[in-house]
Amino acid sequence: MLVLLGTAVVANVALIRTKGFNGGFLMVTFGWGLAVFAGVVVAYNSGAHLNPAVTLGLVANGAKTFGSAAAHTLVPVNFITVLLYILAQLIGAIIGAIVTWLAYKQHFDEEPDPANKLGVFSTGPAIRSYGWNLITEIIGTFVLVFVVIAFGHQPGQAPGLAALGALPVALLVVGIGASLGGPTGYAINPARDLGPRLAHAFLPIRGKGSSDWSYSWVPIVGPILGGVLAGLLATWLLPLIK
Repeated sequence: MLVLLGTAVVANVALIRTKGFNGGFLMVTFGWGLAVFAGVVVAYNSGAHLNPAVTLGLVANGAKTFGSAAAHTLVPVNFITVLLYILAQLIGAIIGAIVTWLAYKQHFDEEPDPANKLGVFSTGPAIRSYGWNLITEIIGTFVLVFVVIAFGHQPGQAPGLAALGALPVALLVVGIGASLGGPTGYAINPARDLGPRLAHAFLPIRGKGSSDWSYSWVPIVGPILGGVLAGLLATWLLPLIK
């Protein structure tokens, strides 16, 4: 759901002859925020684990279980559960990207620019500088994971309010996109970038061009580093602001 709605809003803006063509970066930013909202709501059984960076950040922060206490789906955190969560996130991202391609198949066929087609599936830098692009992804993901962890420190949180938590997370993603999304397109989620990039590579998209694998490590390594760093620092910093 997350990647379907997220990549679809990019397709609506980037591909010619769509109703949303040239809708602008803010339309994409709000679309991704609403995609996160929908993804969090429907993924309540997993504890809304949609992002390997968030999953690994919570592990670094000392999480003992994954899942939802309200839905009675708690599972212990170990190597196998972490691996399965990340694999499921990647598979879901691939499926979401495939469905977006099906929805916009005719527009992909009409679009003459291979870069616009790739941009539907994966992120890319406005200025290609791998070191600085990596720093941007680290910072953006740090903000995401640190604030998500901080939600759990707010007073008055009660089991069963996970759906209400979807809105602040969605607004957080909109804020990150509007503030920090300009340099790299703010992947802030390794599965969100890698899954659709893999789909772009194997789908029979007319005139699609390269999948830009030379850049693909940045939106994987950057979010993982940012998420783990946020989880580690939250252990020390968030108790001070409870």
